[in-house]
Amino acid sequence: MRTIRRLVYVEILKSVAFVTLGFLALFFFFDFVDELQAVGKLGNVGYGPAQALMYVSLLIPAHLYELLPIAVLIGTIFVMARLAQSSEYTILRTSGLGPWRALRTLLILGAAFVALTFAIGDYVAPTSDRFAQLLKSRIQGAYSLAGNTGAWLKEKQGDKSYAVNVLSIGPDGVLANPRIFEFDTNGYVRSQIFASSARILDDGHWSLSTAERQDYQVRGATDQARVVTTLVPELTWPTSLTMEMVSVALLRPDRMRTLDLFDYIRHLEANGQTAQRYEIEFWRKVFYPLSCLVMVVLALPFAYLHFRQTGIATYVFSGVMIGISFFLLNNVFGYLGNLSNWWPWITAAAPGMIYTVMSLAAFSWLVLRR
Repeated sequence: MRTIRRLVYVEILKSVAFVTLGFLALFFFFDFVDELQAVGKLGNVGYGPAQALMYVSLLIPAHLYELLPIAVLIGTIFVMARLAQSSEYTILRTSGLGPWRALRTLLILGAAFVALTFAIGDYVAPTSDRFAQLLKSRIQGAYSLAGNTGAWLKEKQGDKSYAVNVLSIGPDGVLANPRIFEFDTNGYVRSQIFASSARILDDGHWSLSTAERQDYQVRGATDQARVVTTLVPELTWPTSLTMEMVSVALLRPDRMRTLDLFDYIRHLEANGQTAQRYEIEFWRKVFYPLSCLVMVVLALPFAYLHFRQTGIATYVFSGVMIGISFFLLNNVFGYLGNLSNWWPWITAAAPGMIYTVMSLAAFSWLVLRR
């Protein structure tokens, strides 16, 4: 059985690597053509084709994370169908490779793809995407992916609450034009702080440069209300908002690490903010690597089909369609769950559960019954 496993594993690994390389080359070409439109239009002549090529190269791990389950499905279907077409799989069956042993063999390989997908999505892709954004930020001066108004964060400290606005993050980690609004227990604005820049320190403080603090003294008679403005060159503001939390708010949540998303969700819940979008992304990052197991199970029934000499292309094409439909369904469920306020873990797990039922049904009908 060791020889059989080695044969199946080597063939599947080569096929998956070939499919993955083809997909990545296609996405790399599209990204590079799209990025060429921005060459010379970022406010600095230093962004040329070489910088665009480097930027697009840094996006490859993110595409690899998204495409790996689909590549696993297509590559495994191709190997299983080719073994069935050449009658090699029939010989393997007579050698003792029964349905359950074949399923266990593919699940072991699928578990390796699960670990690889998780490592890429949680470590390689976030780091690579961060370097890509820093590369562009050196040309633009700062980057912000949260719209023209930047990111808004909320925090509670005792009987006080704060609303913090961060417009962008510079290439050196400096926050540009932060604004801090302080509210009292009744929800009225107590003070606000404007600063030209800020740095997030490791001891739980923000160091604000060229800060302007406005205190609203409105207690007592109306005619005695006034605004006291204070200019401070350096101001230290204690807070629990970390650089990871600000990055999650500014950048795309699907490009962040799982632990960073979890910490940010706890912060949102502690401050009474909705975390539906980030909870869905968190559970998607948990369940998405497990889809590799579903894909290898879905591909196994193709080894028990009877092919004509030229019929294999149709089944490989069907594998491509199944992979694309899974990718689309995964995105659609994310949007529907966010709009309809579904349970986040069900929203993230639903596509995998649907395709698991499909794969088990196909395995039961084609392998066990026929």
